[in-house]
Amino acid sequence: MWSLLFALAACAPAVGPSLGAADASVLGLAPPATTEASVSTPAPQSNPARPPAEKGNGTTGQNVRIRVIKKKKVIMKKRKKITGPSPPVTANPAKTFDPPKEQKPDCPPLGLESLRVSDSQLEASSSQSFGLGPHRGRLNIQSGLEDGDLYDGAWCAEQQDAEPWLQVDARHPTRFSGVITQGRNSIWRYDWVTSYKIQFSNDSRSWWGSRNRSTGMDAIFPANSDQETPVLNLLPEPQVARYIRLLPQTWLQGGAACLRAEVLACPVSDPNGLFPGASVLESSDPLDFRHHDYKAMRKLMKQVNEQCPNITRIYSIGKSHQGLKLYVMEMSDRPGEHELGEPEVRYVAGMHGNEALGRELLLMLMQYLCREFLRGNPRVTRLLTEMRLHLLPSMNPDGYETAYRRGSELVGWVEGRWNYQGIDLNHNFADLNTPLWTAEDDGLVPHTVPNHHLPLPTYYTLPNATVAPETRAVIEWMKRIPFVLSANLHGGELVVSYPFDMTRTPWAARELTPTPDDPVFRWLSTVYAGTNRAMQDPDRRTCHNQDFSLHGNIINGADWHTVPGSMNDFSYLHTNCFEVTVELSCDKFPHENELPQEWENNKDALLTYLEQVRMGITGVVRDKDTELGIADAVIAVEGINHDVTTVWGGDYWRLLTPGDYVVTASAEGYHSATRNCQVTFEEGPVPCNFHLTKTPKQRLRELLAAGAKVPPDLRRRLERLRKQRN
Repeated sequence: MWSLLFALAACAPAVGPSLGAADASVLGLAPPATTEASVSTPAPQSNPARPPAEKGNGTTGQNVRIRVIKKKKVIMKKRKKITGPSPPVTANPAKTFDPPKEQKPDCPPLGLESLRVSDSQLEASSSQSFGLGPHRGRLNIQSGLEDGDLYDGAWCAEQQDAEPWLQVDARHPTRFSGVITQGRNSIWRYDWVTSYKIQFSNDSRSWWGSRNRSTGMDAIFPANSDQETPVLNLLPEPQVARYIRLLPQTWLQGGAACLRAEVLACPVSDPNGLFPGASVLESSDPLDFRHHDYKAMRKLMKQVNEQCPNITRIYSIGKSHQGLKLYVMEMSDRPGEHELGEPEVRYVAGMHGNEALGRELLLMLMQYLCREFLRGNPRVTRLLTEMRLHLLPSMNPDGYETAYRRGSELVGWVEGRWNYQGIDLNHNFADLNTPLWTAEDDGLVPHTVPNHHLPLPTYYTLPNATVAPETRAVIEWMKRIPFVLSANLHGGELVVSYPFDMTRTPWAARELTPTPDDPVFRWLSTVYAGTNRAMQDPDRRTCHNQDFSLHGNIINGADWHTVPGSMNDFSYLHTNCFEVTVELSCDKFPHENELPQEWENNKDALLTYLEQVRMGITGVVRDKDTELGIADAVIAVEGINHDVTTVWGGDYWRLLTPGDYVVTASAEGYHSATRNCQVTFEEGPVPCNFHLTKTPKQRLRELLAAGAKVPPDLRRRLERLRKQRN
C-alpha cells in the first residue's frame, strides 16, 4: 500500500544519510554525539531562546547551556577530512546520555502505533496545526499527500515554543523502560528531533527526569538523523509513573521540533486500586501467539500436520530469490486431490515482508482449524468437508526475515517490504487490464477477445522479464489449482479493497474502476469488514490519513490508489478466482503481546469470508451422450461481461449475489445450453447443471478420427445442412 506516496517520496531530494551518529550511538557503533560536527548534513538547530528551566513548569530546574556551532566554522575546520555523517548538536557532552551496551527492549509498546493509546491520552505544549497535533505523534503514522493536510505525519511544536514537549498519559502506574522516535513523515518538509530529554510524573504537575548514570545529571538522548529510521533509547533506569514526557532539545536546522514516538512500558500492580486496571490482551484459544521466523514457521506447520494428518498436507509452490521454500498448508477432509464439485479457496499473506500480521493469523488459523476439527466443531467440520483450503503464510519470506531481524518496533514502514531483488510483488503480476480495456474500446470483447482467462503478454514470458521467482511460483500455483475465492492479507490500514486495483484512465492516481462483478466484490469486502472487530469499533480513530469507516471500511482499490500489476486484478482476469485485499491493522508489525487481540479481531471474519464461497451457483457441465464432464466449458451470465470456465471434471463455481440469472454454458464442438438459475438469500450454493449435445461437425470429426462409418442419421443431417447452405 501507499504505492503513490512511496513514488513521490522517491522523487524528493535526499536529506541526510541513512545512518547518522544518533543511530550509530544507539547501535554501539560510535560514541555519543559531541559538539564538534562535520557537515555532510545540515546542522541541527538548537533553541537559543530557551530560558533556564524551572521546576514548576515541567522541567528539572537545572540550567542547561547549549553550544551551537555555526555551519561556516565547521566547514573550515573539517574541510580537509570528512569522516562520516554529521552528528546532531546536543547539550554539554558531560550531560548526554551514556547508552547501555545492548539496546534490547524489555517491555512491550504502550500502544501509540497500534492506537491502543487514545488521542485523549496525548498532550503537547503547542502544535502548529490540528494535523500536527499531539494525536499525530505516533510511530509510523503516515501523512496525507497534500501540503498542510488535516492528517499530517507527526506532532510538531510551534516555531516560537521555547520549551516544546509531548506527553503521554498511561492512565495507570506503568514501568517505563524506553522510547522509540522518528521524524516527520512528509514529502514536502524535512523535520526531525536530534536530541531530547525524558521526564515522568504521577500527577502531571510534579516532574522528575531520567538521570545519566555516570554524571547523575539529566540525560539527553540522541534521536533521529532522518525522517523514517526508528531510533530506540532505553532508559538508564526504568521509571514507574503515570505520565511520560518527551522534551526536544535540538532539531534539524531550518526545521521544527517534530516527532513520532512509541513508548516501551510494562504495567505494574496498583495495590491501592486508585487507577483503572490496564487492559489485558488475551484470547481463549490456546494458540502459539508469537512471531515466527522461517525456521519456526516450518516447525509449527509440521506440528499442525502431525496433529491432524488426515486433514492437512504441506507442500511447496516454489522458492524465493534466496532459496526459501514457499510453503502452503492444505486443509480438507481429502487433502491432495480436487473433489468434483468442491471449491478451492486460498489465503495469501506476507506479500510485503514487513506486514507480518497476516502471516501470524494464517499460522493461528491452521492451528485453530486443526484443534476445532478434532473437537468436532460443526462449523469447522463443515468448512473442511465442503471446501479445500490452501494457506500460504509467507509469499515473501526473504523480506520477512529482514523485517524480523529488525524487530516489530524498529523495522519502520518499508524495510522488508520488497523481495530480495527489490521488487514489490504487488506490482509484479502481468498487467492484463490494459489489453482488455483496449479491446473493449475497439469493440472486440467478447467475440474476438475473451473477457476472461486473458493470456500472459509476450513481454512477460521472456527470460529477461523482471518477474520475481515468488511471483512466477504463485502464477503457476494458480494454473494448477482452480481457485474460486481468495483474500490477500496486508497491513498498515484497516480496510478491505476490491478490484480493479488499476485505474482505467492512464496515469490517473485514483479513479473509481469497478469490475463487471462489482456487486459480488462489494459483498465479499463487506462480509469481512462487517465481521472484523477492529473495523466495527465505533470509537476507533483513523489509522493515518483516510477515514474508511465513512464507507463501511471497504473501498475500490483504484479509487484508493492505482496499483498496476496487482494480484487481485490478475486473479480476476487470468483465472476464475475472485480476490480482495484485507488491510488488517494500522500497525504493520504489531508486537507479539498484541497478537491475541488481533486474532480475536479477525477470527470470525476469516471464517465467515471462507463461507462466502457457497454464495452463487455451482454445477457440472456434461456430455449428454457420455455423461462425462466437459473441461473448459464457458459459463456466461447474461448482463455480466465476465465469464468463468469449468475445470477438468466439468465442475464450476460462479459467485453471484441473490437474484434471477440467465446462464449459458458453451463448449467447443457442442451446442450451447441456456437455463434460468435463481440465487436466493438462503445459504447456497444453488445447483445449476448443464448437459450439452455435440454438434454434427464434432460427431463427424470424432467418428472419422476413430475410423468408424458415419451413421445414417448423421449422414442425412449433414446432407440437409449442405442443401440449406447451397
